[in-house]
Amino acid sequence: MHFDVNYLGYLAAFCTTAAFIPQVRQVWRTRSASDISTGMYLAFCFGVSLWLGYGILIGAWPLAINNGVTLLLASSVLLMKWRFARNNAA
Repeated sequence: MHFDVNYLGYLAAFCTTAAFIPQVRQVWRTRSASDISTGMYLAFCFGVSLWLGYGILIGAWPLAINNGVTLLLASSVLLMKWRFARNNAA
């Protein structure tokens, strides 16, 4: 029996990407992200962007695809944080 190691990569990437879905849903539902660290999300989005680029350059599609989705989810939390903070301040 042969095990394709890419399946392990896809599973790991799916789990770490899916972990952001409850956070996105919570921020959207409550319209608040005041307890979320801007610095952490900026650093995380930058790091995920680098992983995305690396995955594309070496053709590691489990890495690239899931980091692209993770970047989308994490960036949406960051954008909602800024948007909701601006709306609540007005």
